[in-house]
Amino acid sequence: MKYLFFVLLVTGIIACQDSSELKANDTKTEVLAEANSEEIINQEFWNRLSKLKGKAFQGKVLEAPEGDDFREKNLVMHVLDVKENKIYIPFNVGENRSRTWILSKTKNGIQLKHDHRKEDGSEDEVTMYGGVTPNSGSDDLAMFPADQETVDLLPGTATNLWWITVDDEQFTYNLRRIGSPIKFSIGFDLESPIDLPKRSWGWENYKIEK
Repeated sequence: MKYLFFVLLVTGIIACQDSSELKANDTKTEVLAEANSEEIINQEFWNRLSKLKGKAFQGKVLEAPEGDDFREKNLVMHVLDVKENKIYIPFNVGENRSRTWILSKTKNGIQLKHDHRKEDGSEDEVTMYGGVTPNSGSDDLAMFPADQETVDLLPGTATNLWWITVDDEQFTYNLRRIGSPIKFSIGFDLESPIDLPKRSWGWENYKIEK
């Protein structure tokens, strides 16, 4: 398992002489952000995930706190759909089908969100937390430090760091809280696809575009 640390990007602030200059600089900044957006999206990493569309894989706990009940559950990930700018990956834990990982291309990088649903398909009280890659990462790894929405939703998660790795043999989902010895990691065997599982709660009627 790779242990990597990240350096957050530092942005500069442009001082303006008057309101007209401020507007001009704001417009220029927006244009530059759009122009550079593809530079911080690692397309090879995205492509590796995209190739898994329509397949499901068995998982196992690689590392977790003592007594974590995931160790005793059947773990299955299913790459339900891949769009130009989104990838949907349901993650079933035994009979619990409440979880779906959603990856999205944004102007700031690749975003990871955790969609949590109740059995009736409605949103859980705690849902859509995650983060955005602070840099392009590498071909087989992307890191997602907790974003402000996550910190607002779950106080105490400011140092949460999720990361995903993917190569020809294995997909891993990982969580570490910086400053804490506790780490959570699940690996999925990409060399042995399995039968498709039942869909996540709330996603039963999702239509996949051919």
